[in-house]
Amino acid sequence: MSPTPTDEEAAAIMAATEALWPRPVILAATTPTRRNTSWRFSGRWWNKPIAARRERP
Repeated sequence: MSPTPTDEEAAAIMAATEALWPRPVILAATTPTRRNTSWRFSGRWWNKPIAARRERP
């Protein structure tokens, strides 16, 4: 850098850099979320009534 900053200016630059630099964040859920693993039959062709499954001629 030109001109060379004073010690106070260099300290201020470093403090600003430290304050603005992104830090890695570890996200830990407070309660573990459980995925719903049950099979859902809604919307399946075999879930419709027999009359609705018949094709019309």
